[in-house]
Amino acid sequence: MARFTGKKAKETPALNMGSMSDIIFMLLFFFMVITTMRESTLYVKIIPPQGTEVTKLEKKSLVSYINVGVPMPEQQKKYGTEPRIQLNDQISEVSDIIAFVEKEREQRIEADRPFLTTAIKADKQVRMGMVTDIKQELRKAGALKIFYNASKGTRKK
Repeated sequence: MARFTGKKAKETPALNMGSMSDIIFMLLFFFMVITTMRESTLYVKIIPPQGTEVTKLEKKSLVSYINVGVPMPEQQKKYGTEPRIQLNDQISEVSDIIAFVEKEREQRIEADRPFLTTAIKADKQVRMGMVTDIKQELRKAGALKIFYNASKGTRKK
């Protein structure tokens, strides 16, 4: 009978790392394309009020934000401790809202302009008089679609 000779121990082949860099760059490019950058830095502190009838916005790219609240601690030396209005990246006055709305309209394409919505993100401690002043300026500017930012709360019985 023939005798089988023992085979040499097989070595596992080395892992091919040639395509690893391609995969990493494809992932990096993918995340760079789908990520959106934060549009503005908050300079005011906002704790939204609670609401029971909360709905989610469908197309957030057509929303312009007006933030209202007390300035952050690092901004209080410059702006004080009274509630302020923030439009994009700057603290503004109520009279600046019309120019803000017109600028936001100009930045959008003609087809999207009728669907623009203005979101008021106000702190729950802000007086309603300030919110009413903002609404009056938005009315003058023709921005009639207004969305109020709120967190989901429970209905009181």
